[in-house]
Amino acid sequence: MSTYPLGRRPKRPFSYCNEVMTGFEYTAAIGMLYEGQTKNGLRCIEAIRERYDGLRRSPFDEAECGHHYARAMASWAAVLCLTGFQYSAVEQSMQFAAVEGRHFWSNGYAWGTCEIAAVADGYRVKLSVTEGSVCLQRFSLGDAGEKKLRKPRTIEAGKSATWTIKKASGNDRRV
Repeated sequence: MSTYPLGRRPKRPFSYCNEVMTGFEYTAAIGMLYEGQTKNGLRCIEAIRERYDGLRRSPFDEAECGHHYARAMASWAAVLCLTGFQYSAVEQSMQFAAVEGRHFWSNGYAWGTCEIAAVADGYRVKLSVTEGSVCLQRFSLGDAGEKKLRKPRTIEAGKSATWTIKKASGNDRRV
């Protein structure tokens, strides 16, 4: 948290001067991810997780100014950044980046997974709800394309919805 140039450390430095606080580290890592420095951001997150690997420290308590401090929750921003997840209950919309794979999502009312796979003319999307329910009228894959439903659709826990999203015109992007 601090440095003392030329060895001028006070006899009583401020509290926590020798600690590394994961909340700040995660914030820096997420900033790197959003700025396109993916390798460095993931390397920073990996270093944190190695310290809290269950052998040396508890993976469930990233101690910072005490135990179970909330600032470490900044780590969840990596999920948003890497998946492009956004949700609006007002607009009944959900968005992900067009990144193939199975992605976790959570909106405060429900949670589940979204599976994205490239197909010949776009993407096949399977949105699954594990707990809660989600009401959608629009689902998009960023600039890659979107699916607008005629009327809102509620997906309940244990259910899923599958769509094919055609590539947006003039967009040949594959991720």
